[in-house]
Amino acid sequence: MGYHPGAEDDTVYLAAVKYAVNPSLYPFDRPFFMSQMRTSFFHVWMAHLVQASRLSVGSAELLGQVVSLMLIFYASWSILSALFEETTSRWGGMAMLSAALTLPVAGTALYLADQYLHPRNPATALILCAVARILAGRKWQALPLLAVSFLLHPLMGAMGISFCCVLMLTHSEPVRKRISMWRSHHFTEASQVHRLNIAAVIPFGWIFDKPSQPFLDAVSSRHCYHLFQWTWYEWLGVIGPLIIFWGVARFARRRQQLRLSRFATAVLLYCLFHLTLALLILSPTRFPALCTLEPMRFLQLAYIFLVLVLGAYLGKYLLETRVIRWVFFIMLANGTMFFTQRHLFAATQHIELPGRPSQNPWLQAFTWIRKNTPQDAYFAVDPEYMAAPEEDNDGFRALAERSALADADKDAAVVTKAEDLSLRWQRELHAETGWKHFRLADFERLKEQFGVNWVLVSYPQPNGLGCPWHNALLAVCKVP
Repeated sequence: MGYHPGAEDDTVYLAAVKYAVNPSLYPFDRPFFMSQMRTSFFHVWMAHLVQASRLSVGSAELLGQVVSLMLIFYASWSILSALFEETTSRWGGMAMLSAALTLPVAGTALYLADQYLHPRNPATALILCAVARILAGRKWQALPLLAVSFLLHPLMGAMGISFCCVLMLTHSEPVRKRISMWRSHHFTEASQVHRLNIAAVIPFGWIFDKPSQPFLDAVSSRHCYHLFQWTWYEWLGVIGPLIIFWGVARFARRRQQLRLSRFATAVLLYCLFHLTLALLILSPTRFPALCTLEPMRFLQLAYIFLVLVLGAYLGKYLLETRVIRWVFFIMLANGTMFFTQRHLFAATQHIELPGRPSQNPWLQAFTWIRKNTPQDAYFAVDPEYMAAPEEDNDGFRALAERSALADADKDAAVVTKAEDLSLRWQRELHAETGWKHFRLADFERLKEQFGVNWVLVSYPQPNGLGCPWHNALLAVCKVP
């Protein structure tokens, strides 16, 4: 799986944690990460952990990641134990999950679990623990777990609450009778009726302000928001789990595995409900701003259950107790995912431990900036820097701990959640147009317009810039 703090979405969350620990950081650009934290307590709780434990932020994040993964494994084992009697099934599910943590989830831009401490990781762990409590017949114990998951990550917490409600309903006797009647109808016909029932309870008459053009530009840059633009294989990743869980429910019922059949039915109903909801609100002819709710992220939970069930069947019917088969499967599954991760983070150590020097030239620059520039330094960086060779999607703010002008990638994602930032984002991005051809006069213009006094540029730097540090690729320079 690897561990890469500050990469991808963690440029937002890690920066928020560091700001909560040290409010003197980020004096100029904190809205670009704090706007996304308005509905989450994750950064506050992490700051309390750092202060109470006296650990560094890096060590506390690593501890949180390890605990989150251990809870995911513990809860998954409990779920498998409730659904399967055979030891080979349980270990098959665990082996499949441990290998597939970085499996992409259709077109949602999600993995089953992130390679850094995203609040989605502990939220997912708590949701799975809640599911395990429900399967164990202790439904009330699921409530505090779901409440905390919602406070950590409201969207994933809401998905977890939704699934747990469906799961409890499928374990209710009157509802099971209705599900038996539903099974007697053709699958397609039933799903159409389901759509009508869902449509009947969705409130109408919502009033939405017309989104600004900069906001729409930011939204258009996120492929995962546009369901009807997904590729055929991304749609296969949506439809495939529905078919598989429908088949698992029927297969398990025929073999009198009623708990597994009910569980698979719950996952199927959960997926149908949220897919129908997504189709309704993501229609291009409706309200374009609604796509930022990301309703297709319900698939993350469905994929976890899919991996667990398929792994369990693999362990039961193919791997059995044959050691050679297990060795081959574990090497193949983990080896494939490992090499995929090494390709994604090719210029960075597979596990980035706190305080460990990096050979990545971008991380070297971020480290020097963090240690040698004033906390109120205001940087300009190539707005496309996260897509640069050897950059490996590492976030400037999170790792350099300095303010910076807007970028075209992660800041665009934040803008889709905070429209009030869209005009500022567009203005700063426009000012950085043509970055690769900037000369001293362009940097001086940024200083006059925004107050930028430092830049991170390619080495050798443009004439006229004084640069106290550089490596073979980058230079850190002060704007005169």
